[in-house]
Amino acid sequence: MTYRVCFVCTGNICRSPMAEHVFRARVTEAGLAGVVEVDSAGTGGWHEGDGADPRTVAVLDDNGYESGHTARQFRASWFPALDLVIALDQGHARELRRLAPTPEDAAKIRLLRSYDPAAGPDLDVPDPYYGGRDHFEECLEMVETASEGLLAAIRDAVAVAVTDPVEERTA
Repeated sequence: MTYRVCFVCTGNICRSPMAEHVFRARVTEAGLAGVVEVDSAGTGGWHEGDGADPRTVAVLDDNGYESGHTARQFRASWFPALDLVIALDQGHARELRRLAPTPEDAAKIRLLRSYDPAAGPDLDVPDPYYGGRDHFEECLEMVETASEGLLAAIRDAVAVAVTDPVEERTA
């Protein structure tokens, strides 16, 4: 059984690849690399085929994360193969809900910062694209913090699926 997670932002060059690499590292550290598959995409295709923004790459590299990436656009046809679709802000979540073919697919959509109990009412990870390096570092902090809660939720979902494979998996 593989549990599949896809992080989604606007162009798949800043926030979602950052979340993908941070979360993949958390999954590996937790010994779940063979159980949890991590990916990312954008709601738009403007940057399809491009690498991550150089500032994303620099912040990831400077903090010990892998940074290889090729941007792509999220497709509605991916929903059935995914267990969770993690939006980086409310706008992404709305767009993903419009794309979801079924109510069950729409129920897979979550905001990343909803997994951070200290996030408060604003669950958006701000887009660092128009800012400086400090915006990318702030983004990384938010992603790292929320990743801990997300990992705990997925660990619980995977444990349920392993102990009772017939039971519905939800995070």
